[in-house]
Amino acid sequence: MPIEFLPQDTDWWVLALLFLAAFAAGWIDAVVGGGGLLQLPALLLVPGMTPVQALATNKLASVFGTATSSATFYRRVRPSLRTTLPMAGIAMLGAFGGASIAAFLPAAVFKPIIVIALLAVAIITLAKPSLGAVTRLKYKGARHVVVAGATGAVIGFYDGILGPGTGTFLVIALVGLLGYDFLRASAKAKIVNFATNVGALLFFVPLGAVLWPLGLVMGAANVLGSLIGSRMAIARGSRFVRALFLVVVGVLIVKLGFDIWSEAPG
Repeated sequence: MPIEFLPQDTDWWVLALLFLAAFAAGWIDAVVGGGGLLQLPALLLVPGMTPVQALATNKLASVFGTATSSATFYRRVRPSLRTTLPMAGIAMLGAFGGASIAAFLPAAVFKPIIVIALLAVAIITLAKPSLGAVTRLKYKGARHVVVAGATGAVIGFYDGILGPGTGTFLVIALVGLLGYDFLRASAKAKIVNFATNVGALLFFVPLGAVLWPLGLVMGAANVLGSLIGSRMAIARGSRFVRALFLVVVGVLIVKLGFDIWSEAPG
């Protein structure tokens, strides 16, 4: 039996697969980011789904999950909003800008750069076991906010134009560039990631690219995953977040590396 809010004739088992992917993505995003590795490719498996529809619907589902994890982390960890809110606002604008050219610029342009960046991140994290264990801020006052804002602009733009791994990049930037521990970095990253999802949606919604019923169903699954993931991250602390962070970075490198190889001519 076809589902009316999916392109063409799509069976119910496809919806079940999308629900499971969204649940797992919500869990991963809540802990360390990178849930788009599951959610976006799952959407692209739907017959007749265009890349822009997949990006837009992915953002709708993700906005519910990041809102849930943001609220949970804020209640439990109480991250300072003095840096987080300006960073989130600038990241939102960056995501809107990225989304505005997502339909015109192929993702293949960015993938080699992203793989190199991820390899550097993995090496640094492995080489420095103490990285992210405790908060040691590298900048003070206005300089701290400026570095955070510039970081938010770059990662927000990436989230708008492509997306997978955004939460991971936010965590490593907050740990490596600004000096937060992994748990607090993850808490701040959720708020910023929520803002980037909203920024991208501000472009995609007027474009008519969002499949609302499907996005809302996946959003519900994202919320469930986010509730479980965020509570687990808070309970287990920075060491658990760091370990899962390395796993997600490794998967990102393999996935994007395979994409580059399979898309190469000849």
